[in-house]
Amino acid sequence: MQNFTFHNPTRILFGKGRIADIAREIPAAARVLITYGGGSVVKTGTLAEVKAALKGYTVFEFSGIEPNPTYETLMQAVELARREKIDFLLAVGGGSVIDGTKFIAAAAPFAGDPWDILARQAKVRSAIPFGCVLTLSATGSEMNNGAVVTRRASNDKLVFLSSQVFPRFSVLDPVKTFTLPPRQVANGVVDAFVHVIEQYLTYPVDAKVQDRFAEGLLLTLIEEGPKALQEPENYSVRANLMWTATLALNGLIGAGVPQDWATHMLGHELTVLHGLDHAQTLAVILPAMLQMRREEKREKLLQYADRVWGLREGSADTRIDQAIDHTRRFFESLQVPTRLSGYGIGADAIPALVAQLQRHGAVALGEHQDFDIRRSQRVYELAA
Repeated sequence: MQNFTFHNPTRILFGKGRIADIAREIPAAARVLITYGGGSVVKTGTLAEVKAALKGYTVFEFSGIEPNPTYETLMQAVELARREKIDFLLAVGGGSVIDGTKFIAAAAPFAGDPWDILARQAKVRSAIPFGCVLTLSATGSEMNNGAVVTRRASNDKLVFLSSQVFPRFSVLDPVKTFTLPPRQVANGVVDAFVHVIEQYLTYPVDAKVQDRFAEGLLLTLIEEGPKALQEPENYSVRANLMWTATLALNGLIGAGVPQDWATHMLGHELTVLHGLDHAQTLAVILPAMLQMRREEKREKLLQYADRVWGLREGSADTRIDQAIDHTRRFFESLQVPTRLSGYGIGADAIPALVAQLQRHGAVALGEHQDFDIRRSQRVYELAA
């Protein structure tokens, strides 16, 4: 196991009715800006529930944060936060709203050009404190310090990390996921699954605890993901999925182990250029990525085949083939296509995707930082 430092300060309020408890987590005199996306939190009554819990507070609202939140939209919220002297933010929604709120929190007090937080990885020295009310299990943003933001004007989808943007608290009420469309439920399962894979399917470092933890999360997703589509109001299923997605990216299973993230980097360019959902890009890229890198990931792929899929017969190569095939078929069973052609994207789109990777400096990816642009192009080709 590698050396690591682990600290996660986010307080989790898990279970039915926990929105009622948020006032205990927010300073009494705070000027609160509620951030959210479209109309779903309004239609389901979640926003009204949040506002009722904040009775007595000075409350403002900012809506319209997109899936794959854009810099252009978020800067409008930054201006509002500065103008109204907001001193607490409350994200109500899924990972995109939470990611966007992290950027707002960091950008509002930032002294320079806020774009530098993303483009130049400028240090975030302070941020407006914020909490979350989670309505979609997927990204794990409710319990980590990372965010992804897209700038429409320049076709950039970039990541930033800062210890200043851990949520102070997050409400995880599984009931809030009952009304999600099947596509969003399926996307959430795929997203969490690939988050685990990026930290697990690398090379062995004798991190038995992290490996077993990761395998348990993958098995839960495999077991509960299809049930969530079949039984949308099964509280136990949604509770297990919600907690799994949070644990998949709160830093715990990634502590002391090598991490990959090449699948995410290639996927980001598909979202920027073709508008695919984030999880759809991961479903497309991952099987091709595993096929391309089967030798360097050989030991962990065999472990994955054995412990996650129960594949123990046949040659090593046969078991690896089967594990990759099982992965693809799992995504497809959730109605998430795993090839570019499934989204109407042809091989002629690949040169532009490769050019984007080069423009963003994504030319040495993976757990060994040696996955070059030529191999990335080959992954896109295999994914076609």
